[in-house]
Amino acid sequence: MAIPRNYQGWTVLANGFRPFFLLGAIQAALAILIWLPAFYGELKLSSAFAPRDWHVHEMLYGYLPAIVTGFLFTAIPNWTGRLPIRGLPLATLVTVWLAGRMAVTLSAFGPWWAALLIDASFLLLVVLAAAREIAAGRNWHNLPVVAIVAVLCAGNVAFHVEVHLRGSADYAIRTGVAVIVLLLALIGGRITPSFTRNWLVKHNPGRLPVPFGRFDMAVVLFSALSLLGWIVAPDSAPIGLALAAAGGLHVVRLARWAGDRTLRERLLAILHIGYAFVPLGFLLNAAASFGWVLPSAGLHAWMTGAAGVTTLAVMTRATLGHTGQALTASIATQTIYLAIVVAALTRICAVLAPAYAEALLHVAAFAWIIAFAGFALAFGPLLLGLKLRALAVRRPGAAQPVL
Repeated sequence: MAIPRNYQGWTVLANGFRPFFLLGAIQAALAILIWLPAFYGELKLSSAFAPRDWHVHEMLYGYLPAIVTGFLFTAIPNWTGRLPIRGLPLATLVTVWLAGRMAVTLSAFGPWWAALLIDASFLLLVVLAAAREIAAGRNWHNLPVVAIVAVLCAGNVAFHVEVHLRGSADYAIRTGVAVIVLLLALIGGRITPSFTRNWLVKHNPGRLPVPFGRFDMAVVLFSALSLLGWIVAPDSAPIGLALAAAGGLHVVRLARWAGDRTLRERLLAILHIGYAFVPLGFLLNAAASFGWVLPSAGLHAWMTGAAGVTTLAVMTRATLGHTGQALTASIATQTIYLAIVVAALTRICAVLAPAYAEALLHVAAFAWIIAFAGFALAFGPLLLGLKLRALAVRRPGAAQPVL
C-alpha cells in the first residue's frame, strides 16, 4: 500500500500498520523485560493487577490488539477500496492505545474503573471505525472479523471487572485467548494457503494448497464451539475430547497447505510454522483437561507460539510489501523468526519440564525480547518512512499481494 499522493502528514501516520506494528513490537519487548524481574519479586509494579495478571493483560489486551489493529486498518482498504484511516484519526487511536498502557500499568494510583474506561476505549473505537469502513464499502463478508474483535473488547472489559471482583482474572483470560485463536484460524487460514499458492505457482510448480472452503469453515466453527466450552469448563473431560478433536482437524487443515514446499522462502514457511502451534495448543489444552499437563503449556503454545510467531510473520511481510521491499526474508528477518520460535518452544518446555523451568524461562524471555526488539530495530526505519526513496528504486512498480 503506497502512501496516497495527496497525503501531506507524517509518514508514520500514513497507514495503520506503521505506528501499531512499531509500537506494538516495542511494547512486547519492554513488557517481557519488565515481567521477568517482577515475576521473581525483584521489581514492584504500580498496577492494581497482580504481576501475573498485568503480564497476561499486556500481552493479550495490549500487544495483540495493537497488531490486530495494524492488520485490520491495512487490510480493510484492500477489502473495500476506500482510503486508509490516517493522519489525525490514526494518531488519536495511537494515543488512546498508549493511554491504555499507562492506565493499566499505573492503575494502583486511581480507581479501577478509570483504568477500565481508558483501556477499553481503544478496542471500542477500533471496532466502530472498522465497522464503519466495512459498511461504507459494503464488504459484508468480512464483518465477522470485526465481530470477533468486538468480543475481544468485551473480554478486556471483563478482565478489569473480574480482577476487581475476584482479585484475579480467569474467565476473561480464556475468553481473550479463545478470540485470538479464532482470529488466527480465520485469518491465518485464509492468507497462509493463498500466499503459498501464489508463490508456488511462480517459483515451485507442483502440488498446491487447498483453498479455503467448507472444510475450513467447519473446522473454524467446531473450534469456536470447543473453545466456548473451554472458557466455561476447562477441566471437563468432554471438553478435553472436543479440544483434542479440534487439534486433529487443524493438523489435517495445515497438512493441506503444502507448507513443506515453502522451506526455501522463509516469509512463507514461518506462516506454516506459526499455524502449527494452533493444533499444538488444542492438544496440550486437551491434555490439561485430563490433568496430564499444566494448563499453561497449552496457553503458551497458543500465545507465545501461534500468536507470537504469526504476528511477527505478518508484521514482517506486510511491512516489506507495503513499503516497497522485495518479499523475501533477509538475514535479520530470519534471525527474528528463529528467536521467536525458540521463545515459543522453550516457554512450552518450561511448563513440561519443571526441573529446568527457571533456565528455560530466561531463555524464552531473552529470545522473545530479541525477536521483538529486533523487529523494531530492523523494520523501524521502514515504518517511519526513512528509506522510501531507496525502496522505490529497489522494487519499482511491483505489485504483490501482502494482506
